[in-house]
Amino acid sequence: MSDLETRARAVRMLVFVVDGVLTDGSLFYGDDGQEYKAFNSRDGHGIKMLRDAGVEIGIITGRTSQVVLHRARNLGITRIFQGAGDKLIPYQELLAQTALAQEQVAYMGDDLVDLPVLRRCGLALTVPDAPDEVKARCHFVTRAGAGRGAAREACELILRAQGAWDAQLAHYDR
Repeated sequence: MSDLETRARAVRMLVFVVDGVLTDGSLFYGDDGQEYKAFNSRDGHGIKMLRDAGVEIGIITGRTSQVVLHRARNLGITRIFQGAGDKLIPYQELLAQTALAQEQVAYMGDDLVDLPVLRRCGLALTVPDAPDEVKARCHFVTRAGAGRGAAREACELILRAQGAWDAQLAHYDR
């Protein structure tokens, strides 16, 4: 078994950043100042499958917006930290709330601000357009881009490593 598989097998929680992972990083503002984001439906389904397989999902984001709360609610995500300038603080709070060891947490980030968490978690994941400094410190770089299937790819990696992919697939392969 590879180191990547061993790390993915141990995951009990996957934490995502929003801008640059769950979205492509673009920020859209209406004339009224309302912020809009585009999320990928396949990423969302991957998150639901992983959650259904018993892996908890969390979000840590540096920005604050209602649309993130709406998306999280839609996906059944209850552990959400917004406005996190230092993402290590909510990460440590998640560990305390869940009593999980760092080795049991996967984190998917895309930028330098994510490095403190990426360096501490059990499985560090990122996207292809992340800075080289981030990619060099991650265990896995997705082929799919941010907001375009990267989260789904990370979810499938964990599901397969944990032997849960076939059970999820069986729901649809009938």
